[in-house]
Amino acid sequence: MKLLVTGGAGFIGSAFIRQTLAGDTVTALCNVDKLTYAGNLENLASVAGDSRYRFERADIADADDIERVFAAFAPDAVVHFAAESHVDRSIHSPEPVIRTNLNGTFTLLEAARRHATARFVHVSTDEVYGSIDEPHDADESYPLRASSPYSAAKAGSDLLALSYFTTYKMNVSVTRASNN
Repeated sequence: MKLLVTGGAGFIGSAFIRQTLAGDTVTALCNVDKLTYAGNLENLASVAGDSRYRFERADIADADDIERVFAAFAPDAVVHFAAESHVDRSIHSPEPVIRTNLNGTFTLLEAARRHATARFVHVSTDEVYGSIDEPHDADESYPLRASSPYSAAKAGSDLLALSYFTTYKMNVSVTRASNN
């Protein structure tokens, strides 16, 4: 399987890449990362020499960048970690958050649709549910109650991804882990 990972130089994305390449389930893995404040290629030093691994510095919101990567790599699946993820940054400067989290997800979904990518996993956050009073827990049926530009952009990108499942019958999954 050829796997495209976005945001793979970040803390969670790099752990996913290292763990994935430790196994034998992928024949090739392309890491797409813009290398902003959260991306650090040192997180991937242990796999940089793996013949299955390749890195592409690209902005997921740039349709030309993403089209170039999809056309050259032809992934079987996408695991989409890339996001502007700091709540405080989103409050002080919401535009980059909207651009990356919402427009970037749209750009990736469109590329995956055009290239008939078999699987798309959108990694989100439990922050889309807002604050939840004890002892309640959120599940997939819990209402989205975003409370910051970050959580609103992630909620919007979740709904966009799910709309591609409904509208285009794409194999899309959304994960909303706690403490991403």
